[in-house]
Amino acid sequence: MDYAATVIKQAEIDKYLSGGADFIDDAAIVRALESGKNPDPKRVRDILAKSLSIETLSMDETATLLNVSVPELLREMFSAAAQVKRKVYDNRVVTFAPLYCSNLCANNCAYCGFRSSNTVEKRRMLSAGEVKKEVEILAGKIGHKRLIMVYGEHPSTGADYIAETMQAAYSVKVPVKSGRGEIRRVNINAAPMSVADYKKVKAAGLGTFQVFQETYHRETYAKLHPANTVKGNFRWRLYAQHRAQEAGIDDVAIGALFGLYDWRFEVMGLLSHAHAMEKQFGIGPHTVSFPRIEPACNTPFATRTGHEVSDEDFKRLVCVLRLAIPYAGMIVTCRERPAMIREVIPMCTQRDASSRIGIGAYSDRDGGQETERQQFMLSDSRSLDEVIRELASMGYITSFCTAGYRCGRTGDHIMKMLRSGREGRFCKLNAILTFREWLDDFASPETKRIGDELIAKELSEVKTRMPGEFTDEMWTTLNDYYRRVASGERDLCF
Repeated sequence: MDYAATVIKQAEIDKYLSGGADFIDDAAIVRALESGKNPDPKRVRDILAKSLSIETLSMDETATLLNVSVPELLREMFSAAAQVKRKVYDNRVVTFAPLYCSNLCANNCAYCGFRSSNTVEKRRMLSAGEVKKEVEILAGKIGHKRLIMVYGEHPSTGADYIAETMQAAYSVKVPVKSGRGEIRRVNINAAPMSVADYKKVKAAGLGTFQVFQETYHRETYAKLHPANTVKGNFRWRLYAQHRAQEAGIDDVAIGALFGLYDWRFEVMGLLSHAHAMEKQFGIGPHTVSFPRIEPACNTPFATRTGHEVSDEDFKRLVCVLRLAIPYAGMIVTCRERPAMIREVIPMCTQRDASSRIGIGAYSDRDGGQETERQQFMLSDSRSLDEVIRELASMGYITSFCTAGYRCGRTGDHIMKMLRSGREGRFCKLNAILTFREWLDDFASPETKRIGDELIAKELSEVKTRMPGEFTDEMWTTLNDYYRRVASGERDLCF
């Protein structure tokens, strides 16, 4: 039987259509971008004020920002984007690691090293035991607490396999200096599923479900994704997050692969996606990703798409996304060079570090980074320790907190708290505690020194911001928890 026919449930698409149409209106996007040209400075500043009030921008407002070219206004946009990030998430940056579990794939996407026609790719699928070996290094030696587990789309790596490998990751407990190294939150990047399959992975302890539309431009999508594959169905992918929400997964993530089509159109597509989720479920995306296409083994298309995104335009698209969807987390990854990450990190909330994207790459240090095992090439190979040291020197505290998810601050609950700024307060307190954990258990002497200085500043700032943002009770609890964590106790949180 045709594999695509066994996967795609047409009824789970049709129920969300309106008059037979989906939420991506190509013509409306083009019209908005055209009408937004030569924006009036006052209108731009009014839009920035709206974003600073943590309100989602309209399509026309976002199109206006995408058309700004005056240097003074661009500087104001970047400043506003950094203020929005600080207002919602404070100065913390969450770190995670990708764990690629399989490069088996039934699709044949023109830009991807995993595509089925790439005979050079060395195929491998990790067993549950091999996943544990990877996690022992990630959690026990590097100190990660969050993973994004990545899966190709293939009959062998469906929902049952995903659930099994997620549970394997959660099962790893490695003794470290104090307490144990462990993964406290597993997110997944996987192919769109049916509602029934989403329920399986949710039951396995899923954190956030992430899937990228790749491109929101229909014509480009059709050219890059053969029609006889599962991924060839634009709408099955487009409504992946809707079905996940229907299955009870209230933290979902969106993204586009920038470089496949005009970057302005893709920003508008991502905003359309956020609008559709807000309209249907009352909550938007938990995070937004904006990877730029990178070279891949035996994949010439990836180096000459015709829509390459310059560094300046990349910074602009990150800025506009932060302003347009102000409550969402923004993820920058090791696809980008360290210098570029430094440029955009004031607007971002998450990044990966110590990343290895070959199958089995963490435990197989010699062969795990072979290009034939990877989906694409990385541009930042620095260790988590190096990244944390740099972030701390820039004034950003690394957070390993997963408390909000276990305390029920997900879905519409966290969206309300993010818009009000309340979640940022919890983020700050929990970042201090989890950063203390990591520094004591994993940091090099120099990173620990810089980290200790930053924690002292963070504690002082919390005290300074009393009683307006932090109560006496919160301050007392923070001091109690901090002493206990410094003494070796672990996983205390607000």
